[in-house]
Amino acid sequence: MSRPDRGTRAMHQALPPALRDAVDDFAEHLSRVRNRSAHTVRAYVTDLVSLLDHAVRMGCVDLAELDLSVLRSWLAKQRTTGAARTSLARRAASARAFSSWAHRAGLLPADVGAALASPRAHRELPSVLRADQAAALVEAPSRQAPPTNPPVESGRSAAAEAVPLRDRVLLELLYATGVRVSEACGLDVGDVDHGRRVIRVFGKGGRERSVPYGVPAQRALDDWLRRGRPPMVGARSGDALLLGARGGRLNPTTARQIVGAYAETAGLPRTSPHDLRHSAATHLLEGGADLRAVQELLGHSSLASTQIYTHVSVERLRAAYRQAHPRA
Repeated sequence: MSRPDRGTRAMHQALPPALRDAVDDFAEHLSRVRNRSAHTVRAYVTDLVSLLDHAVRMGCVDLAELDLSVLRSWLAKQRTTGAARTSLARRAASARAFSSWAHRAGLLPADVGAALASPRAHRELPSVLRADQAAALVEAPSRQAPPTNPPVESGRSAAAEAVPLRDRVLLELLYATGVRVSEACGLDVGDVDHGRRVIRVFGKGGRERSVPYGVPAQRALDDWLRRGRPPMVGARSGDALLLGARGGRLNPTTARQIVGAYAETAGLPRTSPHDLRHSAATHLLEGGADLRAVQELLGHSSLASTQIYTHVSVERLRAAYRQAHPRA
């Protein structure tokens, strides 16, 4: 089972053996059969352990006794403790997924979660940089010294000189392709097709897609592979494209710190790698890209996830109208 937090582990161990085994089997199903990421499995397990702990407190000692009233009671308790609508929607989805699996596995006489409704999650519009702000951010490593927050990574002088080249290619790829930070850090050298200017990305659920990038990103890649990566290579490098201070694959947490630090020193709003992903998608749509094409580039399984960027574009248009039109 994916390692949950300490509180969840304690609740998991306190469950009756049959319920504890059901949690473990469901986690195994998510990981091996559904090919879900460790992060997703951990979230499902946390929700499920909370649900079954609540069920036990209501007197359910056997999984077959789990019914819709217990699921609704659990969600109601989450609501009274201040859970956000997005959290309630996710927890309801976790309960439905478990109920469906348990019914197919013969652990539940009926799929009791199928009738479980969840509140519609309120989706705030994502934070998006203007095109000039995004350009200033990705060019920052070429114009300024590596930011001191986080501290410049220590190491050999040649490796230290390579850090701005690494930072530049990281920022260029995040904005040019709109990939997730975990996908960027997971890239290998062989995933870059220089001839076609395309990278091969493995997204959520191990789904593979090809994403194009532009000339500025190609220049940054060429500089990094020719002058930056060689002095940073170590025993732990393997085929990783982006490397950390000790020669291993660049960690997504460090990548987030890099993006945030350059944005701060450049005088930009607080910015994360996901904000660059939002910005890339919005700028593509504003430039006339087809919504389906943007969906494919971002690796969204549902078009609904991509449609939020059309709302962002409309809001930006409204803001420009209000600012510029004399009768706004």
